[in-house]
Amino acid sequence: MNNLFYYRIVFFVACLLTLSCNTDQKQSPQTIEKNQSENPEFPFYDTSLSVDERVADLISRLSLEEKAAQMMNSTPAIERLNIPPYDYWNEALHGVGRASAATVFPQAIGIGATFDADLAYRISNAISDEARALYNATSEKGNFNRYNGLTFWTPNINIFRDPRWGRGQETYGEDPYLMSLIGVAFVKGLQGDDPDHLKTAACAKHFAVHSGPEQVRHEFNATATLKDMYETYLPAFEALVNENVEAVMCAYNSTNGEPCCTNKYLLDEVLKQKWNFDGHILSDCAALVDLYVAKGQGGHGTAPSKAGAAAMAVKSGVSLNCGDTYSALPEAVEQGLITEAEIDEQLALLLKTRFKLGLFDPKGSNAYDALSLEVINSEEHRALARETAQKSIVLLKNNGILPLKKDLPKYFLTGPNATSTEVLLGNYYGVNSNMVTILEGISEAISPTSQLQYRQGAMLNKDSRNPINYATGNAANSDVTLVVLGLSSTLQGEEGDSIDSDTAGDRLDYGLPPNQIQYLEDLREMADRNPEDRKPIIALITGGSPVDLARVQELADAVLFVWYPGEEGGTAIADVLFGDVSPSGRLPITFPKSLDQLPAYEDYSMEGRTYKYMNEEPLYPFGFGLNYTQFEYSNAALNKTQVTKDESLNLEVTVTNTGKVKSDEVVQVYISDLEASVRVPNFQFINTKRVTLEPGASEKITFEIKPENFQLVLEDGSKTIEPGTFRLYVGGASPMKRSAALGAPKMAEIEFAVN
Repeated sequence: MNNLFYYRIVFFVACLLTLSCNTDQKQSPQTIEKNQSENPEFPFYDTSLSVDERVADLISRLSLEEKAAQMMNSTPAIERLNIPPYDYWNEALHGVGRASAATVFPQAIGIGATFDADLAYRISNAISDEARALYNATSEKGNFNRYNGLTFWTPNINIFRDPRWGRGQETYGEDPYLMSLIGVAFVKGLQGDDPDHLKTAACAKHFAVHSGPEQVRHEFNATATLKDMYETYLPAFEALVNENVEAVMCAYNSTNGEPCCTNKYLLDEVLKQKWNFDGHILSDCAALVDLYVAKGQGGHGTAPSKAGAAAMAVKSGVSLNCGDTYSALPEAVEQGLITEAEIDEQLALLLKTRFKLGLFDPKGSNAYDALSLEVINSEEHRALARETAQKSIVLLKNNGILPLKKDLPKYFLTGPNATSTEVLLGNYYGVNSNMVTILEGISEAISPTSQLQYRQGAMLNKDSRNPINYATGNAANSDVTLVVLGLSSTLQGEEGDSIDSDTAGDRLDYGLPPNQIQYLEDLREMADRNPEDRKPIIALITGGSPVDLARVQELADAVLFVWYPGEEGGTAIADVLFGDVSPSGRLPITFPKSLDQLPAYEDYSMEGRTYKYMNEEPLYPFGFGLNYTQFEYSNAALNKTQVTKDESLNLEVTVTNTGKVKSDEVVQVYISDLEASVRVPNFQFINTKRVTLEPGASEKITFEIKPENFQLVLEDGSKTIEPGTFRLYVGGASPMKRSAALGAPKMAEIEFAVN
């Protein structure tokens, strides 16, 4: 009975059947009103007391069994104290997920592709408004089901170090600075700005050094040097802790030989002692089962029993167990493995979150109680979803065919994803009644007098193909063919969710499904049938990760990477295709030419990975994306060319739109340490600003270059600033040589010295 597969199946089936993991409990509105009475029966309802006093009073009234039950994600009601049930498990990766209808924003990787922290804040602020409105309405009815709570297990700030990782779509990309920039903004929007109450509680996950392989995550040991940890894997977590993120989730895997949920170095020395984290730590779902399942049977095998695992996790600082392992805490106390006082300490940290959310306060105690269902998928929020999708779309190639006219005589739309709702969603998604597919967006945009032919033409993922495909003939007699290829979450995502994946949601082959490439080749052949009247093909690629697009780049006249673009995806794609908006998304992750350019998937060394350490020429570089106009960078200057180790300096540059189309430009700043004594990144992303320029317009932009940007990480993980020469790059993409070859504007470069 100690096989991990057995325990995992039992756990998730129980969740599906709502036998033990889902509260699905109700309490009458009259009881709720009693909880929030202005004359509290119990001191823990008294808002004049401090949170610590209220928490202490509540804990003093609980039995050991009740304490254990309140430390699992699905907490039961405590009728004698008028406490309703509460389930901590909720998702809001790119909109309130798995609950009632809500706004569906582009997948997280698409949000990363905007390089826009202000936009990320507006998105998460909208999400938390909708979450509060849903909570207010459902709790008023006495519904306390899973996914109705206010504790959100997002954002996912693991580094997307390898394009094979199926869950990389949940992150903001491969760069620690970009991850921190977007992640901090997202936490701000989720948690709100009320000094006394959280709007919702955010969670930084999965701590730490976690990014596949998905298939063996419950037993895998990620080995990372201290240098790689502090240079790449940990900075975003530290940034979110500094932003007072309420929770941190420990990962399934081990890091450097210790399971993450009992990892003394990560949880105690780094998170609590070094970073002074004072929120609560929670386990990934069923991760504590991994502790007592033996090595070789799918677990870590570090605990002798369920009770032993529960005691080890609590002693390690894990306050909340997603699962039922903590049901063994009373047994652990009886066996002398842990004391009730140690349990109380972790329960107190956990309960503080519920008190800060106002869940034990009278209704109306904070402004968030007034949020109503009218905010959910409002016109304002739909417009924000559309704006996000517009800004996330990356133009990878354009031979001049884009933007398209809206009144061509005949358009041909085809491909497996043209009518798919699945590709709008990604994973960890919500739903609503108006999901705009690509077909719907394009058909709405074009002139009523234009003809639009649609044929699916190819399956998403099929080994064989029909010997005769009549759909391709439309490419020969249409003014333009728009073919929608790519991936969906049926092919990439989390273990168990990607139902058409043979590798637990990871993408170990890297390419598009071969039948899609074959279909594109057939379309190209038909479009070229008349050499004197060659018809253009535009490829729209959906997906949440890099993919080998070399053949697509060769065959298509234009290539747009649209990610999983959310509820307004079809509208936003049409906006870009027809020139209502110039594309301005940038790649938040490098697209290698092939997996041969990368280390082994299981290797967590950063050597050869990401734009920072990759010496090979990629297919598409980090930060790359084209516009419908041209930008020029000029007059780059520093206010000083020599600084001391504790001095900042200012970088000025003028950006000019030299083309004929209004467009956003994503200005990016990188730094290189030219005289370092240890391995350092080839260059490192340190700042960015999105600007909107009319044709012919210029803007002078100033960036502050701070001493922290001069730091390097030594082999022991410590940081220092060495004297020497540094080079700054400022432009519209990373300084990889491939950027200029693909059409990115020439970067401005300037050097300075640190004494």
